Amino acid sequence: MNRWLNDILNVFFPAVCHVCNSPLGPDERFVCTKCLSSLPRTGYHRVKMNPMEERFAGHFPFSKATGHFFYSRDSSLAILIQDMKYRNFPSIGRMLGEVAGKELYTTGFLSDIDWIVPVPMHFYKQALRGYNQTDKIAEGISIATDIPVSDILRMTRRRKTQTALSRAQRIANANELFKPKKEQDLNGKGVLVVDDVCTTGATIGAAAKAITDRWPQCRVTLFSLGVTF
Repeated sequence: MNRWLNDILNVFFPAVCHVCNSPLGPDERFVCTKCLSSLPRTGYHRVKMNPMEERFAGHFPFSKATGHFFYSRDSSLAILIQDMKYRNFPSIGRMLGEVAGKELYTTGFLSDIDWIVPVPMHFYKQALRGYNQTDKIAEGISIATDIPVSDILRMTRRRKTQTALSRAQRIANANELFKPKKEQDLNGKGVLVVDDVCTTGATIGAAAKAITDRWPQCRVTLFSLGVTF
C-alpha cells in the first residue's frame, strides 16, 4: 500500500534531486546517484595529522579527526546542508550520515568507537527549527554502524551566529558552551563527536573539550560531515 501511495504521489509531485533537479530513481533519496558520488570526499580519515586534526592539535586531547566532504558555500554539499537545516529536510542529514558512516566503517576508522555524540543545539533554537540536524547525522552514522547515539551534552546558553565572526571570535563565542548532562561514565570509552560543518572548529572543539574535561580517559574522535578547505 505504501509503495502504491508513493507511486501515485510521484506522478503528481515527482521527487527530484536537490542538487541538479533531475528525477530521482526508486532507490534514490534527496540526491541522485551521480550528484552523490561527485560530492568531493576529503580522504582525511586515511591521513595522519590531516588538515582537520591540525586545527585542534594542542588545544585538547583527542585521538583523531576527519571531515568527510569538502565544503564551500557554492558547493553541492552546501545546497544539501542548507536544505537540511533551513528548509525542513532533516532526513537529508540522516541520509548523508548513513553514507559517511558506511564509507568510514569499511576502513576501520570507527572500530574503537563506543558512542556517537552529536553536538547539541540550544533548546530554544531547536524548538523553533523542530530538530537538531546533527542529531540526524548521528542517527545516520548509527544506522550504518550499529554504534549507539548518546545525548550526553547540553548547550548552556544561546550564542550569536558564527557566520560573520573571525576565528578568535568564534572560539570565544564557543567557550564553555557545552556541559555534560548525564553521569554516564565515558572514561575508557571511544566517543565520536559529530557536527555538520567544520570551519574554524570552534563549536565541535568546545563540545569535545567538555567531554575530555569531564572524562579525561575518554578517547575522543571528531567528525564533521563537511569541512572547509
